[in-house]
Amino acid sequence: MKEGISLFFKGAAMGAANVIPGVSGGTVAFITGIYERLIHAVKSIDATAVKLVLAGKFADFSKRIDLPFLASLGAGIVVSILTLASVLKYLFANHEVLVWSFFFGLILASVYFVGKQVKHWSAGAVAGFLLGAGIAIGVALLKPASENDSIWYLLICGVIAMASMIIPGLSGSFVLLLLGNYQLIMIESVAGLKTLDGDAFRILIPVGIGAVVGVIALSRLLAWIFDRYHDLAVALLTGFVAGSLLIIWPWKEARVEVFEAAGKMKEKVIGYEWYLPEMSAGTLLALGVMIVGFLAVWLMERFGADSDE
Repeated sequence: MKEGISLFFKGAAMGAANVIPGVSGGTVAFITGIYERLIHAVKSIDATAVKLVLAGKFADFSKRIDLPFLASLGAGIVVSILTLASVLKYLFANHEVLVWSFFFGLILASVYFVGKQVKHWSAGAVAGFLLGAGIAIGVALLKPASENDSIWYLLICGVIAMASMIIPGLSGSFVLLLLGNYQLIMIESVAGLKTLDGDAFRILIPVGIGAVVGVIALSRLLAWIFDRYHDLAVALLTGFVAGSLLIIWPWKEARVEVFEAAGKMKEKVIGYEWYLPEMSAGTLLALGVMIVGFLAVWLMERFGADSDE
């Protein structure tokens, strides 16, 4: 029962991350210690699992895919998106710097504590960390490509977008924007579903197929890497999370592009201009909130260690 409640709240945190630009659900799963279990559970959804369902062996199916884990986590994600996400949107609209500061402290502490899971920081692990950080920073600095609605490109968008949602430190919506198809997929096509627009289905079906392929393939790849090269995998993903600190840095000006969809104007952040803050009462408050975020992770780690003992 306690585990189910804990997983529910971790799922809620993953759902809330979806409304934070630059933060992925994979980041939250990673820093809360459920990432490897999630990857292995998703990997287990295969032909064998389908055969168990068709044969009526529901208990075996549940055990194979770790259904109680996925159900508790999924419930938290759904509830969070419907409730907590709106709270975060309000806080971003009215106290943006303070919210970014809290998450910066949270992620900064997580980089340290997750990095401790690497048993031996060999040259390969250090290289993996630097590679992960470099990729995350590079993605943050990229400029969006032009729109492309060809089927092969939409399949690629689905694969890469889903992969970025699984990999900590990379935001799926941000990656779609970089690929040039954010407006086409997330705004125009999703809006077209309400009117059963045929063009919307023509766009979303290839994206959906690519997303399914992406999550199945990547979960298997990550599970294989974790099983055989644990330290390298943890170091690489720690680098991804560390690199995402660039986007989470509280003091920045957003570069916004305006899209038109269904007769309405919508805005999407396409990049940031970073700067150092001037020393003021507001800056000191933000630094204090940053420390609170750091201490929150430290206390959770301390509590978890005491519980294990």
